Amino acid sequence: MGRYRVAMDIGGTFTDVVTYDQETGAFAATKASTTPGNLSEGVLAGLDAVVDDPSGIDFLVHGTTQGLNAFLERRGVPVLLLGTAGVEDTYHIARGPRTRLYDLHYRKPTPLVPRRDVLGIGGRIAADGTELVPLDEDAVRKAAAKAQEAGFKSVAVAYLFSYKNPAHELRTREILLEELGDDVTVSVSHEAAKEWREYERTSSAVVEAYTGPIVRRYLIDLEKRLNDRSLRVPLHVMQSSGGILTAESARRRPLQTLLSGPVGGAIAGAELSRQTGRPHLIGIDMGGTSFDVSLIVDGEPDVSAEAQLEGLPMLMSVVNIHTVGAGGGSVAWAEAGGLRVGPRSAGARPGPACYDRGGTEPTVTDANLVLGRIDPDGFAGGQMTLDTALAAKAVDGLAEVFGMTTTAMAEGICDVANSKMAQAIRTITVSRGIEPRDSALVAFGGAGPMHAVFLARELGIAETVVPRFPGAFSAWGMLQTQIRQDYTEPYFFLDQDLDGADMAATLARMERDGIAALSHEGVDSGARHASHSVDIRYEAQEYTLTVPLTGAGEPGEKDFIDTIGRRFADLHKTRYGHANLGAPIEFVTLRTAAFGDLGRSEPQRWPAAEKPDFPHEIRTVVFDHEGQDTVVVRRDDLLVGHTFDGPAVVVEDTATTVVPPGYTVRVDEIGSLVIRGKETK
Repeated sequence: MGRYRVAMDIGGTFTDVVTYDQETGAFAATKASTTPGNLSEGVLAGLDAVVDDPSGIDFLVHGTTQGLNAFLERRGVPVLLLGTAGVEDTYHIARGPRTRLYDLHYRKPTPLVPRRDVLGIGGRIAADGTELVPLDEDAVRKAAAKAQEAGFKSVAVAYLFSYKNPAHELRTREILLEELGDDVTVSVSHEAAKEWREYERTSSAVVEAYTGPIVRRYLIDLEKRLNDRSLRVPLHVMQSSGGILTAESARRRPLQTLLSGPVGGAIAGAELSRQTGRPHLIGIDMGGTSFDVSLIVDGEPDVSAEAQLEGLPMLMSVVNIHTVGAGGGSVAWAEAGGLRVGPRSAGARPGPACYDRGGTEPTVTDANLVLGRIDPDGFAGGQMTLDTALAAKAVDGLAEVFGMTTTAMAEGICDVANSKMAQAIRTITVSRGIEPRDSALVAFGGAGPMHAVFLARELGIAETVVPRFPGAFSAWGMLQTQIRQDYTEPYFFLDQDLDGADMAATLARMERDGIAALSHEGVDSGARHASHSVDIRYEAQEYTLTVPLTGAGEPGEKDFIDTIGRRFADLHKTRYGHANLGAPIEFVTLRTAAFGDLGRSEPQRWPAAEKPDFPHEIRTVVFDHEGQDTVVVRRDDLLVGHTFDGPAVVVEDTATTVVPPGYTVRVDEIGSLVIRGKETK
């Protein structure tokens, strides 16, 4: 058994690494510059900074942005798409924008596969799964010849009703591999997403085919390099659902890793909720490139059965995260007489002007440095020294455009960025029937704590929590999660027609499959469990809500339908503001999540303060257009029970926390900073 549990999270600017020493119970965190050309380099550099010998690692988990970056930058593998002849245009017809019907500026998302690379294949499966027309195997072989001639390295296969009967898709894959060999990736839609909705299922298969080969190559390379360094345990990969898989399993299901980078923060938020007894949290993760918002509702991450990226849908379990282009590296610029911040980012190279890597445009980081809110000598744990003069020069160039002072321009950049981020929080909360003021704000990411209190003030949120190691909070969250396997089964029945015994048998089969699959993930039999849910809608409606089945009794029992109906009505009321309890409802999809517990890191208790004083210094920091005497303190010098008033700046290796005037800070039992307005103490 090794000594360390290690998590690694790649961001746009930095790669975060967190280690948990199982002998001492201590956590450590560090950052390494992300290496966009070869992400493995940044990962290994960060690992080397905290662990001398990888053979001492007992558990290793990794959140990768490789697939997501390939998608966003449109540098995935060209895909040949095979669809059912006669309806092969489903992918390009797509789905109408029901939320933007009257938007004259709406444009359909650009498909990942051009129409010329879509082929119709003869054969037909009926809606009940019976075969109407045999598969045209000659057409499949001709498609293979085209793929070989045109140099396609990835093929997506999406036939009608394959979720009811996958025989044609499976046979198509056999033929393609016979003709093309193992060098070509074949993604079949019933494995990418075993659900109804032809367009969404096809889109899921295409995204997996487009990004999968890149994810596989990356994981194979990283595993080899880790094994060369004597790593003795499997590499685990974070999934979009908030669970983890071994890298071997992730290579087979690469779509599940697409959003694995951002979700670690949501899992960390759920663990923080458990430790502190706060049931509702809004997590904000502000890094160098983006601003991610996630929700913890009743102690659990907000998980959806569908995700969209740039308008393209994917059917998979995913933690709901709303992302906008607002990070420390977001560029400020003038447009039509107004100030804009982001979404364009200076990234890691050249980075903000203050990095002195060739960047000349003002960014949010430059603005905060000009205002005195960043320690130029201790940035990123002392790995970088920031150039205040270069930051001021960049901000001053924009200030001249608006006829403002450099300081006023810097505050303006921060205000615009804060407004953009506050709107992102409203989007994921108010639109889901959640009042932001009923939650606490949890700030993490390298830049999140720098802006969090300003966001809380704008949204009327009373309490802001900054956890330990906020810049590596997402990586810490990866140490708290479990192995997870998700299974779906289309199941269309009106409540009055439901066969409870059949539903119970179907759920039992799904649970057996899930529990059995966990043995391949190295999970002990006593550490496995499963949970069930069902997608429900009102009769004649189109869209569904996912209703948990835990505690609802067995299907077929007298009160089962009534209990589920009430749960669905409550969810509908929360989401849409109305419900119709007693109206006919329809079951659409059964869902089972199988979990495997690999252990978790115990919370590290922070030592208590013996006296109220702590080492600090006083510096001038700009708030509300003027320099003010501000307490500047190292996070390591703050112990449980310490309290102090703003204005203040708390400096640590992974982040900086800014506390404006009118707020007070308390250090709680696990070392988190709890910030509240003085009038709300």
